[in-house]
Amino acid sequence: MPHIFCVANQKGGVGKTTTTVNLAASLAARQQRVLLIDLDPQGNATMGSGVDKQSAEQTVYEVLVGTVPIRDAIVRCEAAGYDVLPANRELAGAEVELVTFDKRERRLRDALAKIANDYDFILIDCPPALSLLTLNGLCAANGVIIPMQCEYFALEGLSDLVNTIKRVNGNLNRDLREIALLRVMFDPRITLQQQVAEQIKQHFGSKVFDAVIPRNVRLAEAPSYGLPGVVFDKSSRGARAYNDFSAEILKRYGASKAPALSEMQ
Repeated sequence: MPHIFCVANQKGGVGKTTTTVNLAASLAARQQRVLLIDLDPQGNATMGSGVDKQSAEQTVYEVLVGTVPIRDAIVRCEAAGYDVLPANRELAGAEVELVTFDKRERRLRDALAKIANDYDFILIDCPPALSLLTLNGLCAANGVIIPMQCEYFALEGLSDLVNTIKRVNGNLNRDLREIALLRVMFDPRITLQQQVAEQIKQHFGSKVFDAVIPRNVRLAEAPSYGLPGVVFDKSSRGARAYNDFSAEILKRYGASKAPALSEMQ
């Protein structure tokens, strides 16, 4: 059964989409069956996977409102070898429409139960807000990966997100067990970032991944070509860092430790 990870942080511009896309591609390169779910109406993970969000007729929006089976909406990122459940601007309307649905926070979780045996990892790129869409991601997940910049302001909203995760675990999803921090956009030349990176590691201990993702221009260029950075330039520092991260994910969790989705109902 798959590991299902939300990549979440209510602060924008912290590398959630970059992390989701590159982790998906790197895990796929390690022979893992991967599904990337774009749960952000901006659709950046969709475009970064080489899928045209404007021409996508069946997206995660249709899946959430129940008009299309999830299997029919999934498309392939051929360049990187993983599947994508795409998103576009229509997804913004789901916030309003889902309010009238029963078990509205479980719509994604129920949909994923139908494809449980197809994947080793499912990665959910959440929007930069603690919204109903993010709540759907948290209710479907086994764990949360929180990308964090090594700056003091980045710590401000962390407690709110962690408290939300704890409430979801206590009331909606008992299987949401793992919370782990990933240090991103790191510049070793800046003393303050070195200090904050070390403080994060000391304070949160094993909840912090050893891998550190550097600030890297090749990672920033890759989406304009519709490619993950680990495919666009395999030799770049950013690509090597995400490959190290995927190796750590497999070492830490493996592909078979997640509870069955049938046990999550």
